[in-house]
Amino acid sequence: MLIAIFITATTFAQAPEKMSYQAVIRDGGGNLVANQGIGMQISILKSTASGTAVYVETHTPTSNINGLVTLEIGAGSNPSGVFADIDWSNDTYFIKTETDLTGGSGYTISGTSQLLSVPFALHAKTVAQPVYTVNTFYAELGGYVIEVSDGGKHGIVVAMQNQGLSSWYESNDICNNAANHDVDGAKFKDWRLPTKRELSLMYAVKAAITTPNGRYWSSTEGFYDSAWFHSFSNDTTSNLAKNIPSNVRVVRVF
Repeated sequence: MLIAIFITATTFAQAPEKMSYQAVIRDGGGNLVANQGIGMQISILKSTASGTAVYVETHTPTSNINGLVTLEIGAGSNPSGVFADIDWSNDTYFIKTETDLTGGSGYTISGTSQLLSVPFALHAKTVAQPVYTVNTFYAELGGYVIEVSDGGKHGIVVAMQNQGLSSWYESNDICNNAANHDVDGAKFKDWRLPTKRELSLMYAVKAAITTPNGRYWSSTEGFYDSAWFHSFSNDTTSNLAKNIPSNVRVVRVF
């Protein structure tokens, strides 16, 4: 009797949807079936290992020197059903493989395995990603969005309150402290000092983010003993000795 061994199934995040499938083909004596045309039928079964086939296709791969065959489910011949139309989110699915060592359709080997992580990866493509608007407060992001990219899916958020006065040397400790506490109703581990450019974006909306006047540290160093600050009193920037206390307002990227 021939034995087909399922190894991996992964997804490709582009259209059309596919799963990469590999199997090692052995004969009844456990010997590899190498360099030989193999006939295979793949079925996606719904609900149980003996459930209804929602998708069926055939393949005729050739095994390599190690008895390995590789194919892409979703790109086979004579399909029954539409692979991209499978709703992975609302049920359990199983993959059934049937194999013909001679390369035909007289399948004599059959095996069924439950699909676990693969449907989740495919379904994740259909889940809408939140879209955010610039110059808007979002509690779930931890603050006020001062810049967006990728159509509002990514951007920069500034906290709605100062984190205190400190030297530039101590500012990293303040950022780490913010990461360990709720900031504007959300807890994140990636708060940091803003860049010079990000401070300029913050200054443009300083009234909306209730920013007191004063000097604000940036993450940009000037010399070994100085760093850039932005004055929210008169919209000027310059170098300042790192040991002089200035305001810290944290930002994060989403």
